[in-house]
Amino acid sequence: MKSTATSGKRILVIPDTQVKPGVNTDHLEWAGHYAVKMKPDVIVHIGDHWDMPSLSSYDKKGSRQMEGKRYVKDIDAGNEAMDRFMAPIHAEMDRLRKGKRKRWEPRLVYTMGNHENRINRAVDADAQLEDLISTDDFNLVEHGFEVVPFLEPIVIDGVVFCHYICSGVMGRSISSARIGLTKRHQSFVQGHVQHRDIAEAVRADGKRMTGIMSGAFYSHDEGYLAAQMNTDATWMGVWVLHDCDDGQFDYMPVSIDYLRSKYGLET
Repeated sequence: MKSTATSGKRILVIPDTQVKPGVNTDHLEWAGHYAVKMKPDVIVHIGDHWDMPSLSSYDKKGSRQMEGKRYVKDIDAGNEAMDRFMAPIHAEMDRLRKGKRKRWEPRLVYTMGNHENRINRAVDADAQLEDLISTDDFNLVEHGFEVVPFLEPIVIDGVVFCHYICSGVMGRSISSARIGLTKRHQSFVQGHVQHRDIAEAVRADGKRMTGIMSGAFYSHDEGYLAAQMNTDATWMGVWVLHDCDDGQFDYMPVSIDYLRSKYGLET
């Protein structure tokens, strides 16, 4: 059996935030304050922070949906929202450092999503864009994030983090957490879909595996979703993985409504 002593890491997971011009980003500041309260060892943003509608392959140039959408505005909107999330975190790290107290310097990891990958796809399709647009335009490195390429998994304390787990050679996302465990035989956390789904299983050595499809974390409606999916069929919030060690952890979903009740008056 797993020891009852707490020895593993605490990991805060931020699901898809899908920031674009004009959407509310107060919840990102709430999440920053919550990070300060929980003081995780690792913060993982699972990707699709920059929505990048200006590069959507689903909207044809000149269509009504493309009017007013510009690359620089998309970048600026995401960067400003990331600034809001990181501001309480940087402030707390500076406070502890200046006060000569026990430091809190969490590892910051960002796994690129398919929306950020629109930039790479656009460059691949038109070489003239190579020196004009880049994922280097994101302010991730500035804030101290390790940046993991799209669909490249990163393993932290035995848990795979990736924007999504591929279901097969075509590179599409799994449709359920159970399928992810069946295919990968390892604990994982992914984003990409708006609903949450959790599955658990036991490895041959008796240790627990957990797969989490983490939902999303934004407060606006997405136009591409059916009306039934812009309601309670989705789940919005962040996750804390407690005592994470060798793929085992206790998970705690924290809803956007809870964060609003705790920190909404501060924004």
